[in-house]
Amino acid sequence: MSSNNHWNEVYSKKSEAELSWHQDDPSVSVDLIKTAGLTTTSAVIDIGGGTSRLIERMLDLGVSDLTVLDLSEAAISTARHRLGERETSVKWIVEDINRWEPTQTYDVWHDRAVFHFLVKPKDRIAYIQRLSRSVVQGGHAIIATFAPEGPEKCSGLPVARYSPASLDQTLGANFSLLTHRFYLHHTPWGNQQSFQYSLFLKLN
Repeated sequence: MSSNNHWNEVYSKKSEAELSWHQDDPSVSVDLIKTAGLTTTSAVIDIGGGTSRLIERMLDLGVSDLTVLDLSEAAISTARHRLGERETSVKWIVEDINRWEPTQTYDVWHDRAVFHFLVKPKDRIAYIQRLSRSVVQGGHAIIATFAPEGPEKCSGLPVARYSPASLDQTLGANFSLLTHRFYLHHTPWGNQQSFQYSLFLKLN
């Protein structure tokens, strides 16, 4: 099964409450985006945004340049429906991050739980190339992955786990780690998953 078919099936067959990664309140992400110097004119992209509540929080804060990219058309459709009339204030992209060709640059790149699915070196390289091209110099990237103590699989797929230091090393010299948060995520059925959220500065 292709990746897009896998994720379309997941989002089509399960409600949000049945998704292990679902968060009612993306407060850690919002706090780090604010730390990055968010303004109402900041260009923000949510990678793998799916049915996340993050874009709603950005709209509530008055941010006007918002983009959501996700591999799953079903996830994007759910998010657009939930936003109602506000969905027209967001740019929606259904695309594989490793094949996507950016058409604009961003002040803030946010990714909660996409990068850790890239277990093949060629996929990580493709992601980092797009990250480097998309974020402006002096912009920021927030990347959340399973921490070293986190699960080895998610949604039946293997994942790569990171510490903030190992993620910093993986991203390379164009990015500098500014700060991080460790976060214990509680799944809708009560399991605990260890995450790390890292905030990076784009140097050049």
